[in-house]
Amino acid sequence: MSAKGQVEGLVYIACKYSVAETLARLETLLRAKEVKIFAVVDHSGEAEKAGFSMRPTKLIIFGNPKAGTPLMLEAPTIAIDLPVRALIWEDAAGQTWLCYYEPEYLVRRYGLEAQMAANLSGPAALMRAVAA
Repeated sequence: MSAKGQVEGLVYIACKYSVAETLARLETLLRAKEVKIFAVVDHSGEAEKAGFSMRPTKLIIFGNPKAGTPLMLEAPTIAIDLPVRALIWEDAAGQTWLCYYEPEYLVRRYGLEAQMAANLSGPAALMRAVAA
């Protein structure tokens, strides 16, 4: 992946599955863990409707109010980054990527107590498992 696409605080994982299959695997795992899926945004599908050609790109928004609410109570502005989001896309070489905010980055960004990272580490572990 080019340096142009690197963003501070994001974890990038190369996936061995297509965008659609990676998304399906993540949705299946989230449902099995009873994690609420709030939305799936099909960026490439919407781009096509607007007359643009875009490689497969999907955003999934999910979370658990029992984990997220304590974070928002401590730092209300973290709500702009919650629920958790994962972006799955295909690069120009055909490689599928999954990215999400590193839990420790969000803790630093919002000045949360270090132990609050545990509330964000569950989703990170699920995303790593799906991409492998």
